[in-house]
Amino acid sequence: MTGTERRQQLLNVARALFAEKGFDGTSVEEIAHRANVSKPVVYEHFGGKEGIYAVVVDRETQLLLDQMVSTLHGGHPKVMLEQAATALLSYVEESHDGFRILVRDSPVASAGGTFSTVLNDIASQVEHILGQQFTARGYDDKLSALYAQALVGMVALTGQWWLDARKPKRDEVAAHLVNLAWNGLSHLEHKPKLQLS
Repeated sequence: MTGTERRQQLLNVARALFAEKGFDGTSVEEIAHRANVSKPVVYEHFGGKEGIYAVVVDRETQLLLDQMVSTLHGGHPKVMLEQAATALLSYVEESHDGFRILVRDSPVASAGGTFSTVLNDIASQVEHILGQQFTARGYDDKLSALYAQALVGMVALTGQWWLDARKPKRDEVAAHLVNLAWNGLSHLEHKPKLQLS
């Protein structure tokens, strides 16, 4: 096996273990054992558990961010909301191990950041889109950041729930998310107030 192939093998093994057991539950010894190598091989390639974990998290972070960004093709805001919800749920469906790793609290700083960093990056893009739509509809565009965080958070938390539930099907979950978000957003009050007595 070449060095590159060995490195990829170790990443695949570590990714599966981190998804199954988390960072704290995974050891270099177990990664080496499952890869049929000695512990020094893992240390040689990654410097230790923190190093291999950081690479796994960075790769998953980039994969999710690329998938989310590539799906937002423009068009009507409702269609873009559908694209974003479907993209995140597709990532959950196709890369459930990666999603499990990202949603756990990251004990190690990685170049790409944590799941919350990814969500903030996505929310920034949504904020830009919402800002344009708010301005066009006479709403205060300064609030677009708040609404972007709410929308992205709604989809992300539903994705975490759906990771285990897996029912209903992905497109149905996406349709319900869009229904709640869109129909709720389509009747926004310009100056909402709580009705607490």
